[in-house]
Amino acid sequence: MKRTIDEINTRIKKGEAVVLTAREIADSLAAGKEKEVRKVDVVTTGTMGLMSGTYAILSFPITKAGIHRRFTRGTINGVPVSIGPAPNESLGIIDAFVFGTQESDDDPNYGGSFLFRDLVEGKEVTVKATSIDGTEIEAAMTIDEMGTAKLMSARNCFRNYRAMVNPSEKEFTSIFSNRPFRPNYGGITFSGCGHLSPLQNDPDLVSVGVGTGLLFNGNEGFVFSTGTRCSPKYPNLMTVADMKGMDPILMGGFRTAAGPEVLTTYAIPIPVLNDSILKSVMTRDEDIPLSIADVRDRHKIGQTNYGAVWTGHDEIITEDKRPCIKCKICAASNVCPTMAIKQNEAGPTIDRSRCVNCGACVIACEQGSFKGLLGNVKTSIAGQEREMPIVCRNSNRVGAVRTMNDLKNRILDGSFTMREKVADINP
Repeated sequence: MKRTIDEINTRIKKGEAVVLTAREIADSLAAGKEKEVRKVDVVTTGTMGLMSGTYAILSFPITKAGIHRRFTRGTINGVPVSIGPAPNESLGIIDAFVFGTQESDDDPNYGGSFLFRDLVEGKEVTVKATSIDGTEIEAAMTIDEMGTAKLMSARNCFRNYRAMVNPSEKEFTSIFSNRPFRPNYGGITFSGCGHLSPLQNDPDLVSVGVGTGLLFNGNEGFVFSTGTRCSPKYPNLMTVADMKGMDPILMGGFRTAAGPEVLTTYAIPIPVLNDSILKSVMTRDEDIPLSIADVRDRHKIGQTNYGAVWTGHDEIITEDKRPCIKCKICAASNVCPTMAIKQNEAGPTIDRSRCVNCGACVIACEQGSFKGLLGNVKTSIAGQEREMPIVCRNSNRVGAVRTMNDLKNRILDGSFTMREKVADINP
């Protein structure tokens, strides 16, 4: 079987194309409908999770032209920004570069990633800047007043990632968990959406490359280069999209034990151009390797698969107010990475627009007010059989499914058109 993107686009325009999400592919295969799956023309894929390589480029006026020659330092909602690149800012316009992992000077629970969501939600932010002569300027604005608001990535959308565990005798603090890792293999975390992930469905990068269109936090963008730290085993992408039009539910901040991290979401269409891609989109979680690494230096110490962390487990975390004893300090709310849990007189409530189903609340609440089977990982490490509880999921399949469904609808209604890549991604 051999097709071109142009041929598939023609079938879409005629209403003849079969467009399925990666979740629909898996469900059909589980139901024994392999023959129907083999007719698919396009598979929409998605992933949502922690992606450190996300940053913003913002450009906006902060004062009248001709007053200040240059600004040297700045913050937005207390988050330090890099100002540049022009040495002469006498136009009163600032170009600000903001890293998603940058921590606020004012609040350790706030950072660039939280700022990104606030901007997309239309909230007013406070900009402070210091000119070269020491004059301080302060202004309040929304994203609508910014001439440029682009979200970019240096390395995002890895094919799949790995699981982390702490084999040492002491706790270890890392970005890979909301709390310090317990010693002696006391808990495991993982990243990656398994068979839903975009590059898992095109592992040879046949269709995905420079110029490939995608949804970046729900808004249309594209791939513009190979990501940093890219390798044949762990390929990833540099991408860009306008922040204006992004979906705040698909993005935001995630508090880890080592500071703020960035929640980012992608949906990428995978045109089924040949039998190799068809085989990849039919791959099950159980057949996708998931390396286990020592969180201290990230070297591989074991092996499992994505079926072990997703299959049979609850993708959605729920709350049950009945066991709640109204703790003075709610342990679940205290550790929630996205601050999605609120306590009221009736008990805890999960803000679904912020929850990413990481499961941290299930582990934290001793009363059992939060429900969700996270499961355990069983494997051999250094010749010894280990069983480690999953204590935090750094990827959210609910968000992945949301964005791949959106992409499917856009393809079918003609508002999103696939295009040929203009250059290969070279891991």
